[in-house]
Formats: sequence, structure tokens, C-alpha cells
Amino acid sequence: MKKTVLFFMLAAAFGTAQAADKIRAAGNFAIEHSSSKAMEVFKSDLAKLTASELQVDLFPAMQLGGAKENVDGVRAGTIFMTWVGTAFLSGIVPEMEAVSVPFVFKDRAAAFRAVDGRVGRLLDQKLGEKGFVSLGWMELGSRHVTNSKHPIKALADFKGLKIRLQPNETHLATFRALGANPVAMDVKELYSALQQGVVDGQENPYSIILANRYFEVQKYVSDTGHFFDFINIVANKRQFEGMKPEYQKAIRQAMSSAIAAQRKTAREGDAAALAELRKHGMQFDPVSPALRAAMRKATAGVVDNVKKRAGAPLVEAVLKEAK
Repeated sequence: MKKTVLFFMLAAAFGTAQAADKIRAAGNFAIEHSSSKAMEVFKSDLAKLTASELQVDLFPAMQLGGAKENVDGVRAGTIFMTWVGTAFLSGIVPEMEAVSVPFVFKDRAAAFRAVDGRVGRLLDQKLGEKGFVSLGWMELGSRHVTNSKHPIKALADFKGLKIRLQPNETHLATFRALGANPVAMDVKELYSALQQGVVDGQENPYSIILANRYFEVQKYVSDTGHFFDFINIVANKRQFEGMKPEYQKAIRQAMSSAIAAQRKTAREGDAAALAELRKHGMQFDPVSPALRAAMRKATAGVVDNVKKRAGAPLVEAVLKEAK
């Protein structure tokens, strides 16, 4: 009797009965997206590294709910791991907004220099304080505006446009500064909202616009590149730390390989995704130097508000790394 009670106490404390043998990883990205394919690399490598003692059940494409539900599931321990856009973690860890400052990263090299270095370590610490273990950063990419109303050729073209954004205050404040009418919405609701005219447009990397088939309900796309966005892979901290050290090491090693593969695929696929969108009938209007300068000027004040929410030292660290 005492042995039975002890077993259940240990299982409740560490969640090892399920986590040590098979773990569940959920994501909101389409099966065709580079991040979902990279998670297949993670699954395969983890099985090899542990002689199949530790295996992964993958649930991409919102099979276990939208992005917020996946994050909540990991925090609660009902899901071991999720790969998710950083915006969906910022409600729990507001410091994540530090890497959401508009026009801060001139290219992907600058962006990854920040999250792979001191900035990433600081954010990992903040995630840890909220019950997460950060396992690394994939590329979501430069975000670009699409809409169903008209081309974006001048700052005035943003005025009044109902644009869906992720639930990130920095993102929302940026589009208010541009004159748009931003609406926070989970990605699982977006296609129908665009189809029904609840919102006029949205902003995402080309790969997401293609994979989620937004070209079916959007006409115009411009290379606004207002944010460079990341996918953060996070696990339940209690469950992760309750695993055997060799399992923890194997998870980190397998994820490192998956991240490298995803970043390479994302880098190579950007231009190809835009070409496919144009083949599907979207009108591409490149942003002129004058419009880009006007966008930068209009959103310059956003950084001060980010400092208030995320902390000035962390934002300053991001700006320093970006340079």
C-alpha cells in the first residue's frame, strides 16, 4: 500500500510516467511549414539519440488548439512542448516584447545574433520564472502586410485598415502609429475573419501566407518587413527537469539540429514563397524607400513604450545587438 502511494506521489511531482517515455509537442503552424517539418527532424533525431526510449508525438496544424491554447497547455503540463510565435508568450512574459520592436533588425543575421546571445539568455531566464524551459529559436521571419482593399503605396494607405495582428502590445501599438485599426486575434480564427470581411488584412511572413492559403482571401501584398519574428520552442519546466539528465541532453541536442535545419529552409524559401503567392494571383507592390522611411518615423515612439513593459535594460541590449 505504501509503495503504491509513493509511486503516485512521485508521478504527480515529476510527470515522469508519461514524459520519460513519450512526450507530446503541439504547434499551430501548417504541416507544410518549415517549423513543422523541422519538428519531424527533432522527432527522428531524438529517437536515435535515446535508442527510441524517448519518443515524440507531434500535433502540428492546430490539432490540439490554437497558439494560446498550446502555450496554456504547456504551462499547465497537459502538453510537454510547443513551438510558437513569441507574441503568444508575451502575455505571460512581457519581456518577450523586447525582440518585437519595429524595424530593429536589419537582417536575419542581426536577429539571430540577439536571440542566440545575451538577449536570448535573459529571455530564457524570464521564461524559466514562468514555468517554461526555452529550447531555442527558429525563424518565423520578416512580416509583411496583405489586405483585400488596395495596394500599400503610401502611409495614408494604412489609414482605417482593419489589420489582424498577434496578441502583442508592441505589434498593436506599431499599427496604431501607422494609422491602421489593428485587431488582436488568434491565428485559428484568421482565415474565416478574412473571408467574411471581419478584418481587411493581416501581416505574416510569406511562408505563412502561402501555407495558410491567405492568397485565397487577400489580393494585395507588400514587403513591409516591419517586424522580424521568431518561433520559440518551450517545454514545461517541471516535467523537463524531472527527466533523466541524458534525456534532457538528448532533447537539447536533437532540437539544436532541428533549429539549424529550419533556419536554412526558411532562409532559402522566402523568395520562393513570394513567387508562389504571385502565381496564385496576389498583386505585389514593393515598398518604396520613401514609404519605408515614413513608416520608421511614424513608429519611432513605440520603442519607449516597449521599454516600460519589457524593461529598458533588455530593450537597450536588443538595440545594441541589432547594431
